[in-house]
Amino acid sequence: MPRVDPLPMEGLGELKPMLEGLAAQSGYEMNSLKTLGRKPEIVQTLMAFATTVMGPGDVSAELKNMVAQIVSKSAGCGYCMAHTSNAGHGPNDADKDAALWEYETSDLFSEAERSALRVAQGAGQSPNAVTDEDFNALKEHFSDDQIIEIVSVISMFGFFNRFNDTMATELENSPLRHAQETLGPKGWAVGKHAAE
Repeated sequence: MPRVDPLPMEGLGELKPMLEGLAAQSGYEMNSLKTLGRKPEIVQTLMAFATTVMGPGDVSAELKNMVAQIVSKSAGCGYCMAHTSNAGHGPNDADKDAALWEYETSDLFSEAERSALRVAQGAGQSPNAVTDEDFNALKEHFSDDQIIEIVSVISMFGFFNRFNDTMATELENSPLRHAQETLGPKGWAVGKHAAE
């Protein structure tokens, strides 16, 4: 049960067109953004940041999504795990996506991908568990500009993980169903993000 109820779409004022557009793309209204809608300037800033961080750059959309999934898993946010897995269902290779939680041992992942996912996993922990060895491995495969993109994805999801887990944001039906089917067999549970 959410600790602060999301606003209804009609209560979102100037944010309504943007959030309706996102709902049309995703197929559902995002409860996290409707909750944040009480502070429109935060939503506008976050959406501009998310568009820049997750948009086209020097790191593939697939790797950015995998980093988002692993940092959310490491942080323990069931809401963000469901959302990133649901979003990854499109751009990611299905076999690789299914094996993501076994990235260290699966032959589907390159050493470059493993280095990025290892940093994401360590960065999602508190205190941060990224070692110099982890970062040196990352530098073997990625330029400084690419590393900034990877760490920006981690950092952005740091906000979303903390916000949604603290607020017990209710998980919407579409990502909930996807997570139950794909992540449930690996130990994921909706937990505090269940409907009332």
